[in-house]
Amino acid sequence: MSAVAEEYNDLVKRMEDGFMDIDNDIIIDLQKQDESYLALCRHIWDIEREYLFILNVTEGEGNISLTAEEHRVLVEYFRLSLKKDNIERKQVCFRGIQKGMLI
Repeated sequence: MSAVAEEYNDLVKRMEDGFMDIDNDIIIDLQKQDESYLALCRHIWDIEREYLFILNVTEGEGNISLTAEEHRVLVEYFRLSLKKDNIERKQVCFRGIQKGMLI
């Protein structure tokens, strides 16, 4: 294997090994620095606390039935969770670009 290929593989391995820490750091930074992101997180947490069936849907198994109201809440929960995930993914991308510009 060439030296360039070895360096590339080493970089990929280091990125894989450190991703969870980087991801966690990004979430903590977002919560400290972005009031709208923190408000979104709090709204999601409030929904999870108020509507306990959500845990059954997202982590349970077997059949489940929902009332029309529960279905509406679940759709809103998924919409907000996707919005939160997109904010986090964008931040991961920006952080990667910033790191790339420093190299």
